[in-house]
Amino acid sequence: MMKYIPISLILLFCFVFGGFIFKSTTPQKCEHLLENDNIFVLTGDVRRIPYALKKLETLNYGKLYIIGAGATNILNQKHVIVESKSKSTYQNALAIKNIVQTQNLGRIVIVTTEDHMNRSLYLIRQELPDTDIIACPASLSAMPTPVRVKRWTIEYVKYIVTLFGIREG
Repeated sequence: MMKYIPISLILLFCFVFGGFIFKSTTPQKCEHLLENDNIFVLTGDVRRIPYALKKLETLNYGKLYIIGAGATNILNQKHVIVESKSKSTYQNALAIKNIVQTQNLGRIVIVTTEDHMNRSLYLIRQELPDTDIIACPASLSAMPTPVRVKRWTIEYVKYIVTLFGIREG
């Protein structure tokens, strides 16, 4: 007689296995930047803006767009534009779409923390399917492991929810 595996155990396995896939498919390093790239950094973590500013220093003609609430202390810097109305990752994607279409940009660089990258790229690519989008993740390696695991888990759940069509929340 064959025993049945409880559905809760199957769901738990799928969730954990999916989490490993989520983590393993996340870009681990910044792709090659061109001297005229435009960098879009999503606010929300203290690592993101300083990391993006360092990347901007390597560019000759690019600009840095700081997207989202929380960037009030970055004013009057050369080649830095601040958008502070968007308050969620989906609103960030809409703000980026507006800028890309207004500036007629064909290629952009997205800076956010590595745990936030998959969902950010998904939402931005949904809004800008014809734009070349380069991932440039800020690392969380210096963060204590329990905190990092918690952040990854939260972002994984948000990613799953986003795949089901819920973009805000």
